[in-house]
Amino acid sequence: MSMTGNEIRQAYLDFFKDKGHLIMPSAPLIPQDDPSILWVNAGMAPFKPYFDGRKTAPRNRIATSQKCIRTNDIENVGKTVRHHTFFEMLGNFSFGDYFKEEAISWAWEFVTEVLKLPEERLWITIYQNDDEAFQIWHNKIGLSEDRIIRMGKKDNFWEIGTGPCGPCSEIHYDRGEEYGTGDEDVIGGEGDRFLEIWNLVFTQYDKSEDGEYLPLPNKNIDTGMGLERVASILQDCESNYETDLLKPMIEYIASDTGINYTRDEDTITAFRVIADHIRGITMAVFDGALPSNEGRGYVIRRILRRAVRYAGKLGYQEPFLYRMVPVVIDTLATGYPELSAKEEHISRIVKAEEERFLQTLDQGLSIIQEMLGKLKASNQNTLSGKDAFKLYDTYGFPLDLTKDILEEADFSIDEDEFKKEMEKQRERARSAREDIGFSGIGNEILYSKLKKDLSGTNFVGYGDLKIKAEILAIIKDGKSVDRLQSGEKGEVILNQTPFYAESGGQIGDQGILRTAENMAEVFDTRKKAELIVHSVEVKKGVIKQGSSVETRVYADLRKATARNHSATHLLHKALKEVLGEHVNQSGSLVEADRLRFDFNHFSAMTAVELDGVEKKVNQVILENLRVETIETEIDKAREMGATALFGEKYGKNVRVVTMGDYSRELCGGTHIAWTAEIGSFKIISEGSVAAGIRRIEAVTGMEVINYVNKERELIAETASLLKTDRSRLLERVKALLNQQKELENEVKSMKDRLANLKVDDLLNNIQEINGISLLTAGLKGIDNEGLRKLSDQLNSRMGSGVIVLASDLGQKVIFVASVSEDLLSKGYHAGKLIGQVARIAGGGGGGRPDMAQAGGQKVEKIPEALAEAKKIIENK
Repeated sequence: MSMTGNEIRQAYLDFFKDKGHLIMPSAPLIPQDDPSILWVNAGMAPFKPYFDGRKTAPRNRIATSQKCIRTNDIENVGKTVRHHTFFEMLGNFSFGDYFKEEAISWAWEFVTEVLKLPEERLWITIYQNDDEAFQIWHNKIGLSEDRIIRMGKKDNFWEIGTGPCGPCSEIHYDRGEEYGTGDEDVIGGEGDRFLEIWNLVFTQYDKSEDGEYLPLPNKNIDTGMGLERVASILQDCESNYETDLLKPMIEYIASDTGINYTRDEDTITAFRVIADHIRGITMAVFDGALPSNEGRGYVIRRILRRAVRYAGKLGYQEPFLYRMVPVVIDTLATGYPELSAKEEHISRIVKAEEERFLQTLDQGLSIIQEMLGKLKASNQNTLSGKDAFKLYDTYGFPLDLTKDILEEADFSIDEDEFKKEMEKQRERARSAREDIGFSGIGNEILYSKLKKDLSGTNFVGYGDLKIKAEILAIIKDGKSVDRLQSGEKGEVILNQTPFYAESGGQIGDQGILRTAENMAEVFDTRKKAELIVHSVEVKKGVIKQGSSVETRVYADLRKATARNHSATHLLHKALKEVLGEHVNQSGSLVEADRLRFDFNHFSAMTAVELDGVEKKVNQVILENLRVETIETEIDKAREMGATALFGEKYGKNVRVVTMGDYSRELCGGTHIAWTAEIGSFKIISEGSVAAGIRRIEAVTGMEVINYVNKERELIAETASLLKTDRSRLLERVKALLNQQKELENEVKSMKDRLANLKVDDLLNNIQEINGISLLTAGLKGIDNEGLRKLSDQLNSRMGSGVIVLASDLGQKVIFVASVSEDLLSKGYHAGKLIGQVARIAGGGGGGRPDMAQAGGQKVEKIPEALAEAKKIIENK
């Protein structure tokens, strides 16, 4: 029986719906409230709180088709028929409801009656001591004993550390002897003959810290069946990649490149890597992940770069993965119809990341080739960890990408040394990040000791800016002291304070500590070992430990900072409305005179988008919404729809800041009472701070007026320089630009005339080698576009032949090669030719059979590289 992937998925969900299961949509690939995993990697992952009792399931029976990503064995993806980064897991779950008998009976019913798999091809494995499962399979289902195989704990018992665990029973499908008869082609082996299609986990024990397996009062069922694997059986495909779930991507690549998928093993691997990885990338970006250098963002970047590397083996030199996004969406749209609305968004992110990587790829490959050349010269076959780290740290080459390239050349990497270099970098980063304290000495041991000795500081600054407090401790130069004299700087810890300590991007408060005869100015407030520490300079008299002081926060600075903090909340919401829900805050700085807001987004914002965001924020300011704070439990805050910042740690109780019905965020900062108090909001800049991260800087209140006045002065000064007035400034600038364009056209025309003269000169250098016309030339100062145009002109004048041109650009060399159409059938290939030529100059590259380009670093090697082209033709 043949079924499409969509039909299998729907049949599964319909089957378990009839068995009383609640059919739930797939959870996002990004785990919700589960920091233990980067991705949802199994059907049960979103249901952990139901299994361990933290939450009550909406129904005791649930079934899903869950999106999953696994990257623990990424190096096998494309090289085997079964490994994937992205896949769908069909699963049915019972939370204290049915158990083994129903799970086994329904599984058998589904595979034999719905999927109609022949019973004689199905084999069962059970845990070696699970007599209950054996009796169900043997007595109730009616399988003979020899088709039920007992296996050990490694294969048929599920557990992760302590907690809920239990035995498994797996259904395997025998594909026949044509798929293998070797030692690996056994049930549970690594061969391709027997496929495990469904794993039934019977969660019946609770493993204690002592290693004891105690019976669970409520037993659970957790099953998982790979959609792609079942499709390969029903569609009689040799691998998952030939199923209708992945075949459209394979066909697209074949059509786009003109290369047969089964040309050779390397080609098959490249096709499979690209098809698998673009599925994973598309679905991960759809669920909110963006390429970056950390966490799941790094995973996306890693698999995208791996796909681009394999695409290079098929001749791709330009971004192309983004063109496959619609193909992926078309194959998955039936199961996930909401995908189509995100097609443009996903494509733009993928294209931007491809472009970013391709910009650095040629340079990195050139450096790798240079490193390999040195290793070969010294008869070594292992790249040092320091060199591998240099490639990673300086040129953005992930370790696995470097390993792939080296393995192709039969080289390896000293990974232990690489890890040591990574740790050194982390240590340098830790040292750079370490907060050295306001007195210049960062003594965390001292702060930790003070935390134990003191009762801590009670923050009362949400409601009061002026209170009396007691000085609990004074620190100077990293040591506890009992006093600070006039002119001295140090740190002060109080029993209570209205000063807000820097947190959540909001800077610390400034103000005054005062007694009748003494006064110290607080110029910063931060947290150390959970203590609120005031950085002070004594302006008058002496301040002493144990004395009572009047504290006063500078109200105007606090108010200005509060305006900017409230504005960041409005900005966050407005960005989501204009750019999309994928936008999330990734950092911020809130000061009295400005705000800075970092957020994840794939491209620079347009003028229209910036204007739209600015107008939305100002509209809410004018509506004068009430700004309120609510203290509640974290779960209730989420039920309210409060936005939590990704990566931020929250306790059980949180503070929610609401601005009417427009904005609702978890936040511990200080805010104004009504949005109108912000005054006005003006974006002054937008730009990139990291891959996939944008930054907006803006001002509010009086700073908007200051900004507008400065802009007015700049316009007046510019008009004066151009000898015109404000009203005619734009007209004057346009006239100057037109004049510049005319001059540029004249220069271009002169260059074209010179190029034609150059063509005549170069045609005199044609050599005849083995009946082939070869033209090689070394030039200076001609860029990529100019070199390609020159090659085209020579080609049209020359007719039949091979052309190899090199241009010296000072710090680097670029090459272009072309082969006339009549020589292609004789085996001449521009891409292969230019790759060998460029290697002489410490570079690399490739391209189509008729036209290719490359780069190199060793300008002095141009004559030798061009001579290599002649040797290649001579030896053809």
